[in-house]
Amino acid sequence: MSVTYIDAIREAQLKLLQDDPRVFIYGQDISTFGGAFKATKGLADLFPGRVADSPISEDAMVGMAVGAAIEGMRPIIEMQFADFSSVAFNQIVNQAGTHYYRTGVPMPITIRMPSGGTAGSGPFHSQSMEGVYAQYPGLVVLTPATVSDAYHMLIDGVALDDPVIYCEHKYLYRWLKAESMAGERLPIGKARIARPGRHATVVAYSAMVHESVRAAEDLRNEGWEVEVVDLRSVKPLDTETVLESVARTGRLLAVGESFPWGGATAEVVSRVVQDGFHLLDAPPMRINARDTPVPYHPKLWSAHRPGQDLIRETLRQLLVY
Repeated sequence: MSVTYIDAIREAQLKLLQDDPRVFIYGQDISTFGGAFKATKGLADLFPGRVADSPISEDAMVGMAVGAAIEGMRPIIEMQFADFSSVAFNQIVNQAGTHYYRTGVPMPITIRMPSGGTAGSGPFHSQSMEGVYAQYPGLVVLTPATVSDAYHMLIDGVALDDPVIYCEHKYLYRWLKAESMAGERLPIGKARIARPGRHATVVAYSAMVHESVRAAEDLRNEGWEVEVVDLRSVKPLDTETVLESVARTGRLLAVGESFPWGGATAEVVSRVVQDGFHLLDAPPMRINARDTPVPYHPKLWSAHRPGQDLIRETLRQLLVY
């Protein structure tokens, strides 16, 4: 029986609740209803009082978590959609993110953010916020792309004494499946080679890893072997693994689903140019979503979001430079 990405997230929370009495989950409609995407289905029955519905106030949800963490708890907050986290922005970046720096008291909160687009979701339920939160000191930003990482990185994130932004991609929830949650358990901050190659490096994360691997497989028929690096976390960012890959290939394409201004892809390109300019045989390139609000119509959404075809065509340009 296969395990989906959303199954792995639920199982990770089940294990965390079983293993650590300090862990509780708080969010909108997560108890009896099981959450918007059923990531907490049945958990309230197993752990009465520790999987609790919140008011419809993201600001209040995170503020409560900050206070609970100060008192020694390890709260997991479920945002219904990553987009809604902007309502709690002050609590996340100015309270949680700075608290250890200001006081020396740990701030072990984990904020689960259903991220990225799906057809028909539109501008208020489709955003990728990882680049925004990575701008701020004190926050750890995780972007799991596999079933195994969805499970292990949530467990490892809750164990950290820092506030964690856990970006789980909605498109992967039920599309991505594996035989089990077992897999290589890399530490937070360590990238992995999703596909080895020697002619170009694609650095991606979250759902864009799968689009990039498919594009690389297309180019294999043309004689190109493209390496795909899965960042796994945007902050910390594993510059060493990226540079080692670029040293093998001489070419770089960074791919992300967030808006194009700044963000993770810009940071990857900047670091490679600064620390590995001598390794490059071609100007580095990057792909992001279009610089518009995310459209509702499925065809417009497909054109807005980077995909296999765009990545493949951009790689062709990079490879023949």
